[in-house]
Amino acid sequence: MLTDLPFCIAAIDPGLTGAVAVYFPHEPNRITVEDMPVCNGETDATTLARHLEDFRPNLLVIEVQHAMPKQGLSSTFRTGDNYGAVRGVVAALKIETHFVRARDWQRHFKIAKADKEVSRSIALRLFTLAPFYFQRKKDHGRAEAALMARYAAETLNWRIAA
Repeated sequence: MLTDLPFCIAAIDPGLTGAVAVYFPHEPNRITVEDMPVCNGETDATTLARHLEDFRPNLLVIEVQHAMPKQGLSSTFRTGDNYGAVRGVVAALKIETHFVRARDWQRHFKIAKADKEVSRSIALRLFTLAPFYFQRKKDHGRAEAALMARYAAETLNWRIAA
C-alpha cells in the first residue's frame, strides 16, 4: 500500500441520483465529488470500484437505504439492488465502513425534513474551494455525499494520521 496518500474519508449516497465524495479532513475545504456511476439504469460497480481504488479511503461511510412507505415494488427493488451493489464493491475492496442513517447526519447539520436545497446550500458554504460540485439544483446527491463525509470526520472517533 502506498504511504504517500493523504488520509481521506469517502462517503456514498447510494441512490442512482446519489454520489461519491472523498473528503480530506486535514484540509477541510478539500473535497472531490462524482455522481454515482450508472449504466443502463443500474449502479456501475466496476467504475465505482475503480474510483474508490484511486483514492484508497481510510474510511468509507454509506447512507443506509430502506424501503419507503408507499414506494412501489419496482422502485423498492431498484433501491435494494443499487444499495447491494455499493455494499458489494466496498466489501470486495476491504475498506473499513460505517453505515449512517440520513436522519443522523442531517441532524448534525441541522437540516430539517431532508431538504435537499438546504443540503446543497450547506455544502456550498463548507466547501469553498469546490463550489462547482454543488452549483446546480440537481447536485443535491453530491451535496449529501459531501456532508456525510464531513459528518464522519466531525463525529466518528477515527484516528486521523498526521
